[in-house]
Amino acid sequence: MSVSKRLLSCMKRRSLWTYLRSRSVTTWSPVGAAFNARPHKRLELFEKNVGLFGVPELSSPSGFQVATKKALENSHLLLDKACSSTPGVDTVTAFDQLSDGLCKVADLADFVKVQHPDPAYREAARKTCIEIGTAVEKLNTNVELCKSLKNLLDRPDLVAQLDPDTRRVAELFMFDFEISGIHLDERLRKEAVMLHVKLLDLNNEFLVGSHMPNRIARSSIPEHLHLHFASEGSFVQVGGLHADAPDDLVREMAYRIYLYPNADLMECLEELLRCRYKLARLVGYETYGHRALKGTMAATPETVMSFLQLLTNKLSDRTAKDFKIMRDMKKKLNPRNSELMPWDHPYLSGVLRAERYNIEPSLYSPYFSLGSCMEGLNILFSRLYGVSLMSEHPSAGEVWSDDVRKLAVVHETEGLLGYIYCDFFQRKEKPNQDCHFTIRGGRRCQDTGQYQLPVVVLMLSLPHPTRNAPTLLSPGMMENLFHEMGHAMHSMLGRTRYQHVTGTRCATDFAEVPSILMEYFATDYRVVSHFARHYETGQPLPESMVARLCESKKMCGAADTQLQIFYAALDQIYHGKPQSCSTTEILQEMQQKFYGLPYTPNTAWQLRFSHLIGYGAKYYSYLMSRAVASMVWKQCFLQDPLNREMGERYRREMLAHGGAKEPMLMVEGMLQRRPTMEDFVDALVSELQPNFETFIMDSES
Repeated sequence: MSVSKRLLSCMKRRSLWTYLRSRSVTTWSPVGAAFNARPHKRLELFEKNVGLFGVPELSSPSGFQVATKKALENSHLLLDKACSSTPGVDTVTAFDQLSDGLCKVADLADFVKVQHPDPAYREAARKTCIEIGTAVEKLNTNVELCKSLKNLLDRPDLVAQLDPDTRRVAELFMFDFEISGIHLDERLRKEAVMLHVKLLDLNNEFLVGSHMPNRIARSSIPEHLHLHFASEGSFVQVGGLHADAPDDLVREMAYRIYLYPNADLMECLEELLRCRYKLARLVGYETYGHRALKGTMAATPETVMSFLQLLTNKLSDRTAKDFKIMRDMKKKLNPRNSELMPWDHPYLSGVLRAERYNIEPSLYSPYFSLGSCMEGLNILFSRLYGVSLMSEHPSAGEVWSDDVRKLAVVHETEGLLGYIYCDFFQRKEKPNQDCHFTIRGGRRCQDTGQYQLPVVVLMLSLPHPTRNAPTLLSPGMMENLFHEMGHAMHSMLGRTRYQHVTGTRCATDFAEVPSILMEYFATDYRVVSHFARHYETGQPLPESMVARLCESKKMCGAADTQLQIFYAALDQIYHGKPQSCSTTEILQEMQQKFYGLPYTPNTAWQLRFSHLIGYGAKYYSYLMSRAVASMVWKQCFLQDPLNREMGERYRREMLAHGGAKEPMLMVEGMLQRRPTMEDFVDALVSELQPNFETFIMDSES
């Protein structure tokens, strides 16, 4: 290219971006512009390294050892304070300070051990997690510490003087003692601690193993399939299910290879389940499921299974119809091999949605630049809560990658509420998962009277912006962004007195409600119309496209829900009474009963079920939380999704309390009635009802 042509091309690009920026001046806040800009490598030579998240010790990996030592030393002082305090509010405050001091290090380390790009940081954080985790388990079996709390809770006159939040937190701390075996004799308490420590190792081993790729000799699969998988010498490496691959054989090969049983990981899982059951029995519970579900909305495994069975029964006709539609589509695409298999479900449901509703992601993504989506969130939070997202420039060493963005969350009258670190972009060796991490919980500091501001990280896996375009999100990516931001705002908008119950530190089947509710806002045109603009032309996303997107989710929705029911039921059985058969045989039985598509011999999907670690016996929570979110949306926001009065009520009744209030009481406060399991089931089933207005809109457009 000649110099003059290159200059002309550069001028055209510059004029385009000048035009877009000029449009942004009147329609976008700095947040939208910041997230559409390309990240620049920082020049930190002359800046002081403040350490990760502003923690001075963490300017190097070795700082974890310093931070851990300091936290443990401080915990000894707080332990003495808790044991010697006069029974009352001060007792609970001392307990929360003890919890806060350890959590500040443990939560940060828990994030760093899996997400930091530097192996030295990850390893240092892993050691800290084990060290702090071991210390916590010892505290949970410390008789003197427990006795100081018992002296309070055994006195009705003293309990009556406690405010509801303090009483709730005291009871939760006592529950932690009970499930750790505080009531056991010294020998059995030591056994409980040993089981806890062993489970920490098993959890980590299974979590790492569940994400490891499998490999197979290149000669074992057809040569024309090699290009679909990563190569490793004479082997082909398969690191996922390739569920979106149009080629049936690619999906089948990936399914069979990726899910092929690993003997060591199988033993790890079975030992993990044995240890969980043994620990539950040791501390007085019928099963691990009974232990895990205490304090949740469901409360017992029996209630969970009843919920799953009732939902299965009500969906059975729709599920059968969905599978028939998928079979017909597979027959149309591949007449010689039309049997519907598990590796077909995700792909064919996507094909059917795209065909019937014309929702090809590439048609939508130009309207969903990352900056415009962040601006949409900013508008939504401003309207509902009076909250703004403000971009801040992190200090040297504060973040772990140059493309991590920092947001301050500011309320119009309350001021600064907390910080959100946004690690949104793909990175080599970065886990491909969307998630929310609490780095520091909020609490009211008794000594200063100030509020300890919460700090969280949101993790996504988005493509980087290019020279010619910002990061463009598919509809699914956009909804995931809104989902994870729902978790973040749960953390930000809570103003709990105690760190132990801050933000998302609540019952698991309630914790997903705020994030799932955000998905409804993400697909409501009255919200979307405020931010979805074509990144080149500025044209708004047509309302008919949003309507089609919403309706498309109902296509094969019963089968998709049934798949989640199968996973939830499998999780319950694994954490129930020990079976005389293997985890694979249990999988096969549950797949037949709760899913319907045939089990594939020599596969072990359960070894990829990483949710067994964080959601052990509680995977049903996604379904139950979706039911609650659906009810809240329809009753409170459907009429006007930007209603400030309803937003304030939602914050007051559900977001503000964290785990300081029983979850069902929060739901009851929002809905003004106490829902039953049948109500939850009906809410999920009603989600699949077609919206005939959409069909009218499509026919008119």
